[in-house]
Amino acid sequence: MGDPNVLEMVQEEERRINREADYAFEMNESLSSRETSFLIKEEPTPAKRYNLFLRRRLMFQKDKQSKDSIFFRDGIRQIDFVLSYVDDIKKEAELKADRRKEFEENLRKTGLELEIEDKTNSEDGRTYFVKIHAPWEVLVTYAEVLGIKMPIKESDIPRPEKIPFSFLLGPLKLARNVKHPHPEYFTAQFSRHRQELFLIDDQSSFFPSSARNRIVYYILSRCPFGIEDGKKKFGIERLLSSNTYSSAYPLHDGQYWRPSEPPNPVNERYILFQNWARFSYFYKEQPLDLIRNYYGEKIGMYFVFLGFYTEMLFLAAVVGLACFIYGLLSMHTTTSSSEICDPKIGGQIIMCPLCDSTCDYWRLNSTCLASKVSHLFDNESTVFFAIFMGIWVTLFLEFWKQRQARLEYEWDLVDFEEEQQQLQLRPEFEAMCKHKKMNPVTKELEPYMPLYSRIPWYFLSGATVTLWMSLVVACMVAVIVYRLSVFATFSSFMESDASLKHVKSFLTPQITTSLTGSCLNFIVILILNFFYEKISVWITKMEIPRTYQEYESSLTLKMFLFQFVNFYSSCFYVAFFKGKFVGYPGKYTYLFSVWRSEECDPGGCLIELTTQLTIIMTGKQIFGNVKEAIYPLVLNWWRRRKARTNSEKLYSRWEQDHDLETFGSLGLFYEYLETVIQFGFVTLFVASFPLAPLLALLNNVIEIRVDAWKLTTQYRRPVAAKAHSIGVWQDILYGMTVISVASNAFIVAFTSDIIPRLVYYYAYSTNSNEPLKGYINNSLSIYLIDDLPNRTAPLERGAFTTCRYRDYRYPPNHELKYSHNMQFWHVLAAKMTFIIAMEHVVFLVKFLLAWMIPDVPKDVLERIKREKLMTIKILHDFELKKLKENLTVSSNELAKEVMIQENKAQLAKSTI
Repeated sequence: MGDPNVLEMVQEEERRINREADYAFEMNESLSSRETSFLIKEEPTPAKRYNLFLRRRLMFQKDKQSKDSIFFRDGIRQIDFVLSYVDDIKKEAELKADRRKEFEENLRKTGLELEIEDKTNSEDGRTYFVKIHAPWEVLVTYAEVLGIKMPIKESDIPRPEKIPFSFLLGPLKLARNVKHPHPEYFTAQFSRHRQELFLIDDQSSFFPSSARNRIVYYILSRCPFGIEDGKKKFGIERLLSSNTYSSAYPLHDGQYWRPSEPPNPVNERYILFQNWARFSYFYKEQPLDLIRNYYGEKIGMYFVFLGFYTEMLFLAAVVGLACFIYGLLSMHTTTSSSEICDPKIGGQIIMCPLCDSTCDYWRLNSTCLASKVSHLFDNESTVFFAIFMGIWVTLFLEFWKQRQARLEYEWDLVDFEEEQQQLQLRPEFEAMCKHKKMNPVTKELEPYMPLYSRIPWYFLSGATVTLWMSLVVACMVAVIVYRLSVFATFSSFMESDASLKHVKSFLTPQITTSLTGSCLNFIVILILNFFYEKISVWITKMEIPRTYQEYESSLTLKMFLFQFVNFYSSCFYVAFFKGKFVGYPGKYTYLFSVWRSEECDPGGCLIELTTQLTIIMTGKQIFGNVKEAIYPLVLNWWRRRKARTNSEKLYSRWEQDHDLETFGSLGLFYEYLETVIQFGFVTLFVASFPLAPLLALLNNVIEIRVDAWKLTTQYRRPVAAKAHSIGVWQDILYGMTVISVASNAFIVAFTSDIIPRLVYYYAYSTNSNEPLKGYINNSLSIYLIDDLPNRTAPLERGAFTTCRYRDYRYPPNHELKYSHNMQFWHVLAAKMTFIIAMEHVVFLVKFLLAWMIPDVPKDVLERIKREKLMTIKILHDFELKKLKENLTVSSNELAKEVMIQENKAQLAKSTI
């Protein structure tokens, strides 16, 4: 080994290998690891015994460079996208290989540069990785095609001044370099012919990584890979669906737990994890500009909306908590609860049986605890809170429009709608269309699908959605039947079992049935939701929407309609139907002529609505957060386990990301859907549960960090996409606010006991000192036990002659016995008057606020005008300067030509 000749030969051979590798890079045909191994095997005979030494040395250098590198092997060209695939031994293996070969050749023809990692270098020994780099020429070309805005001059418009008392919010603020990582610029749509206009300090870092991966994905989604069945096939999505490639994704900047080391650029993933994804930062504001730079405007817009919604919930949560505290403090002093719990009043009132035959008579004071708990949510503050929330939703939406307008300016999305029209056409639509139609605007032939080709799928889609919504209603009826059928069982069991004597004081048959029925209903909701998600996605694809926006709008409509019915139907039943069509003793209403309709507690149905709402809302939020956190964590752990390692420190950057979970094109859709359904719980039934905004606030504080954590640590980096708003979800929110005003008015009027108490207070009370005294006795009608039909009467007859039931009807000794009395009509008129008055007041305030609050703040309008003015001026100055330079060059060339001609003439004269 000390022989100098042999060492010289080894060094010469190593230099030869390096020269050949450099030559390969210059020719844009990157060497794979298999080719590198081939070069090593072709060494001269004297150096064969040092083959192992050379291989280990070269592989060590490669591994050292690539463990967390986001560059090609040359350490210069950045990896903008990665494709992966596995050798397929099935019948279609050759077809897939041909598709990949042609696809990659076509990618090279577009100007992209590819480098292939052989499967022998992957951790599992079976996965190939195709690394893609977009050179400068490709980036500038497609940046112009996509209308990407880039900086032309640093903005001279100062950032908005601090709000008064902002120093009090100091602990909630992030460091300035994190909140605003880059200065503000005047921007213009990029043009490759005006490159001198833009602030290009370094070509490799001029386009942010989000813009780079967006450009590469645009090319991948439109790159052809062959002609099959007479049709041109193209797009990475088709190759992924056919398993030709197993995945396609842009790379994260580096590991999330440590910053990158040179020559890698700044690791924004690490900065996001430190300042956004950690749960210890739950009270901090979000680094929205950094989120937008890293993940793109579409994901950034979601987190802006979620953060703004959470901030607005704080006010609603404070007011709701104050209303709850008021109910808590007045719970033991309320006249109604005191009369129910009083042994001399409630203990002497015998109530009619709640079910036929098996249910016995019962005393009113057995519902003492339930009446006190009901007062927590059914008191005077309920009306105030219902009106307040009607105004709150208006303020929320109007201020959100302002926030959105400000964001459009800050993120260069003012003219986004015009730009996005070029990007929305789905490759699947283009591939399926056999017809073309002239676009009246562009005067170009575009793919076109006649209406008659879509009608069958529209009918199938509508029928499927209707069927599943009917299935939800059927399941709700099944749960009602369950409650009706087991109520008698609970009643007889709790009456006969002496050991449950102490339990009966707080766990009555009504509450037991309500709790078990609500839990069962929640389980059914989750099961139906799981299956419907799969079906709705498939049906939407079969409709072949023309654009991505049409696809998302169609899916949104299907999913929202179903989930609206799925999550809210049971609450609507308890709020507006339960106890409203019961009938009265001797003439009860029966479901399917078998089960007697459910009655409300003497204190009203509001407590049951609160129970139903609490179980479904809380259960959904806990289940959603656990699923979002645990599901990707378990899948990623299993992938690393299958890859024979459980540490990201052991394998390359692209393999680390490959083993992460895919966020998917619909990942954001489900996040919005979850938030909107929660918004419905907060607004539609908030009159029955003032703590709903507080529960939503606590959930969203956790939700923001869970979403940030999973995006930063557990998911592959999504492809950056633009969005100037939250899209169709905004229209859905507007619709829900209108419904919420009506639903809360009806809940206060018909589900709460507020209106009957007010009517008694002002019209029927005879006690001026305690106006509500005697209300309970007044609200219960009398029924003669002898008038009970045999099939409804209890098996054991008591020693009393009458029983009481909740209604306003004439007593047995009246000539119109058991008919509605005058107080019933007074109460009904008061209820209708309240509904009309509340709706008019709230809607009037809504319209006034919408008129007073401008959609676009004045300072934003001024900034937009200033930026447009400055952009036009900069472009004008640039073009004028360029024109002068061209004129100067042209005049110099003309003068030079004149001088040449004159010299020729003089030379000719002298020759003559």
